[in-house]
Parts: sequence; C-alpha cells; structure tokens
Amino acid sequence: MNTAHIQSPGTSRRVILQGLAGGLAALSIGVHAEEYPSRVIKIVVPYPPGAINDVLARAIADQLTQSLKQSVIVENRAGGNTLIGTQAVATAKPDGYTLLQMPAAHAINASLVPNLPYDSVKSFTPITLAASAPFLLLTRKDAPARNIRDLVRLAKEKPGHYSFGSSGTGGNAHLMGELLQSVAGIKMLHVPYKGTAPVINDLIGGQVDYTFSTYSGAASALKADRVRVLAITSAERSPAFKDYPTIAEAGYPSYDIEGWWAFAGPAGMPAAAVELLNKAIIEAVKAPGLAPRLAMEGIRVRGTTPKQFETFLVREIDTWRKVIKERGITLDS
Repeated sequence: MNTAHIQSPGTSRRVILQGLAGGLAALSIGVHAEEYPSRVIKIVVPYPPGAINDVLARAIADQLTQSLKQSVIVENRAGGNTLIGTQAVATAKPDGYTLLQMPAAHAINASLVPNLPYDSVKSFTPITLAASAPFLLLTRKDAPARNIRDLVRLAKEKPGHYSFGSSGTGGNAHLMGELLQSVAGIKMLHVPYKGTAPVINDLIGGQVDYTFSTYSGAASALKADRVRVLAITSAERSPAFKDYPTIAEAGYPSYDIEGWWAFAGPAGMPAAAVELLNKAIIEAVKAPGLAPRLAMEGIRVRGTTPKQFETFLVREIDTWRKVIKERGITLDS
C-alpha cells in the first residue's frame, strides 16, 4: 500500500492553517497597497522658498492634501544648481512618499554638469509634466529695439556690442539667449547675475540691453512700465500675453522654448502610486482654485501621462545638449 499521500489529521490542519496564513498575508499586502498614501508625502523643490517653483509646488501640495486626504508638504533643498535636491530624490526610497518638482533646469544639467551623481532619465520615475510657461524677452523702455527684427539688425550692425543678462550661467535665461544667437546668427555678450531681480534692475538702468524672464520675475517692472516686451519664447502666442509676438513669428520657426514644471519620483516607484499621483496632480493644476491663478501668470496647465512626460524630457535634454555643444557653454563661461 502506498502511504506517501496519506496525511494525518494534524498534518491536514497544518496545511490548512498554512494556506490560510498565506492567504491572509496576501490579503494584508493587498490592503496595505490600497492604503497609499498612508502617511505624509514630501515634494522636494530644488530651489529656495519664494520663487515661482516654490509657489507652484505649495499650491499643488495644498490641492493634493485635499484630494488625497493626506498631508503633502514641500521641502526646499536648494543648492548645486538644483543638484542637491534632485539627488536627494534620486536616492530616496521609491515608495511614492518622496517626489521631485522637476524644473526645466533638469534637462539643461544633463549636458552642462559633468559627472552628474544620477542619470537624468533612468534615475527617476516620470509622473507628469504639470505646467509650462514662455519666458519674456525684455529690454528697457527707451531702448532702440522695439521688436525681434530690430534686435537682430542692431546686433548684426555691432557684433558683440549688445549684452543680455541672465539669472546665472547655465540657467534658462542664459541658454535661451544662446539659442537666439544661434538661430539668428548674431553675437551678444552674456552677463550672468545671481538671480532675476538684479538683472531687471540693471536692465532698467541700462547696464545690460536684454534679458529673458518669467512673467512673475518681471511683473513689477512691467506694471511700472519700466521695461518693454519684445517677444515671448514659445512657438505660439500665450493666451495670457496675446499682444506679445513670438520669436518664431519673426522668422525663426524652430525657436520654441518654455520654462516647465514636472513631477517625478525615484526610479522603481509602484505603478499604482504613479497612476494615483498622475491623476491627482493633473486634477490639482486644473482645479478652479488654482488654474485661473496660473493663467494670470502666463502659466499653461499641461497634465501628461508618465510616458508623454518621459518623451518630452528626453527631447528637452537633446535640444539643450545640441545648444551647449554648439555654443561651447560650460559652467565657467
């Protein structure tokens, strides 16, 4: 008689109990996964408090706190041209509780900064491109240039004579100026500053001739009628700035650049958390309490899928890689 398959009552009970334990454990894991988020979510902003990046992140965090029924806080980790905060997220546990508000500078740093401590794409889980906004190309109110064609004509008449200020070497404003020189075939002098405010002050005072700025950075000077907008940097006119032409309209159709704000987490985040956060962040930026405020600042709500954002990021990195290589830009330039 083959006794290999005969089990004692005790053995049967153990098998049943083990099966129940396994089932309960699986159920427990499932319930735990469904509880996300069960604690505070942190959004790391790689800039100091007060700037548009910080203001936008806090507004979105407030909306997420309401929709997710869980506290969402903002932590400013500035320094290293956004590297400090970005690296902190890249090395965080990929559980959905540490997020990065990824700025446009992230795409620039991929080629500008040597030996990055992370991979600009592979070290992160894309969530969504939340919003974008064109920069304004500004000059002082009494400057001879009244549009892009004037700027190009004057710059070609006196190569290297005219200057443009930026909020720092390698930043958005600097690279936008380099790209304009490239597509228009002109030469201007780049003057880096530490922040937007001193650039605007020197623009008004005549120490520099042009600069690129977000609307929020130039709002006070615009309202005081101290500066003139020559154009905006997006390919299409902004609903918030309908009277401002684009650089593309002046005969440079490839010029299509915006500042942008996206959200990502460390590589390897759970798909369910990514899906939930994607939906919640898109709802946040489109919320009636926030969307009109963003529109007044010239900020366009985007809201993409994770894959769409990843494709966008790769394209941005490629755009700036070409500009940085062609113009020979380094952090010391």
